[in-house]
Parts: sequence; structure tokens; C-alpha cells
Amino acid sequence: MAELVAYIVAGLATGAIYALAAIGFTLVWQTSQTINFAQGEYVMLPAILILAGVSFFGLPLWAAALLGGLVFVAVFGAGFKIAVVDPMIRHGVLPLAIATMALAIIMKEGAKDFFSSEAQTFPSPFPAGAVDILGVSLSIQHIAIIAVAFIAIGMLQWFVSRTRTGRQMQATAQNPGVALILGIPVARMVMLTFAINAALAVLASVLVSPLYLAKFSNGEVIGLFAFIAAIVGGFNQVRGALGGGLIVGVVDSLAAAYISSSYRLAVPLALLVLIILIKPEGLFGRREERRI
Repeated sequence: MAELVAYIVAGLATGAIYALAAIGFTLVWQTSQTINFAQGEYVMLPAILILAGVSFFGLPLWAAALLGGLVFVAVFGAGFKIAVVDPMIRHGVLPLAIATMALAIIMKEGAKDFFSSEAQTFPSPFPAGAVDILGVSLSIQHIAIIAVAFIAIGMLQWFVSRTRTGRQMQATAQNPGVALILGIPVARMVMLTFAINAALAVLASVLVSPLYLAKFSNGEVIGLFAFIAAIVGGFNQVRGALGGGLIVGVVDSLAAAYISSSYRLAVPLALLVLIILIKPEGLFGRREERRI
């Protein structure tokens, strides 16, 4: 029983990271009807940038994290919106999707060629070790990751639902045309959404890299699991992305522990297929009806 609880907590920790990336999928989709297939690389690259700041420029870790995070949000948040989304969206969703796939390849190969093809140790912001809770030994890092992710998601939910800017973002997501008529700066709200997505990716990168090391190929698995989480939970709801991330994380952890680590990817994919067949809008999503 203690072993099962430990596996579940580990799954919740990785699931919380998937949730951060999945929320990025959801936010960008809601405001711009864009799916960023480079989302996994968005989680991979900040850790590489931080380590590069330490290795190449001799910056202390906190300064490298701050500078790397700001550069990433500026380039892959606002810059991505200006340089990729705006020129491509007018040609349709498919060309934009292809452009984000190309961006994922560029980010992955760039990290590999300009930094390292080897996995690098990334320092954890949390102490190592374990704590004993009701006879169960739980990793301090896992508990801290869950807490930090939940705090970040809670703050985002508060911002979106309780602040004027957040309500403007919601209005933009629901109906950008009406929002523009009401005087809401739609373009600014969409830009803010992309910046928030990049900031969540930076946080996810700092949380996941101490567990799985910093490596150029990390984005493949993270992006896939985050995409599955967004669909399982509901692509049009932040709470759906959170719930989907936690579910996928726990399923993945239990599959690796009790089935086989070789087939761990098959179980979340089977869950994805099952959800699409039974409840296409996701477990926590809302059905969207379109009139023709």
C-alpha cells in the first residue's frame, strides 16, 4: 500500500508538470484557435538556456534562471506570436500547425547542436530526501512540485476570473469580434496569453528538469503527454487541462510500475482513444456546438 501511494504521488508530480504544459495548449487554443505543436520543446528549452547562461557566461544560477526565463518569454511568447502566428494564421490552421512543427524541430536541433547532445544535470530548487507521512516515504521534490504547480495554476485561475484583464482575456477567448466592439484590446489579450503560456513552460522546465535531466529530446515525450492530457481533460477548459494532466501522470506512473516501462506510453494512448470514443469533449470539457 505504501508503495502504491508513493507511485501515485510521483505520478501527481509529473502530472502537475504535464498540466502546466497542457494549460498552455488550452490558453493558446482558446484565444487564437492555434495548436502549438512545439509545446513540448517550450518545456525543454528554458532549462537549456539556464544551463547555457551558467556554463557560457558564468552567471549564478538564479541570475541565469531570471535572464533565461525573460528571454524565453520575450522570444517564444511575444516573438512567436509576431513572427509565426500572425503571418501564418491568415493562410489557415494547417499551415500554422506545420509551422509550429517546424519550430519544434528547430528548437530541438538547435539545443542539440549549440549546447549538448548529452543529458545534463539540472539543480533542483528543492531539497533532496524524503519525508515520512503516515508510514509512507514521500519525496520532498515530488511534494514541492505538486505544491508549486498548484499554486501557479491557482494564481492563474484567480487572475483569469477575478481581475479585469483576466475577464478581458475570457471575453477575447469567447468571442473576439464582440470583445473588439466592446473596446477590449483583443490583440493585446492574445499577446498576453502567449506570454503566459511561455511563462508556464519556463516553470514546468525548472520543475521537471531536475527529475529527468536537461536534454534536447525531452520535449517529445512532454509535448505528447501534455497534448494527451489536454484532450483527456478537455481542450477548452483550464480545469480540464489540470485534471487531464494529473490523470495522465498517475496513469503513466502506475503503468510503468505495474505493467512495463517499455509499454508505459501505450496506456495513456489507450486512455486517449477511450476518452475520444466515449466523451470527445474531454472529462471536464464542455461540448461546443457549431451552426452551419
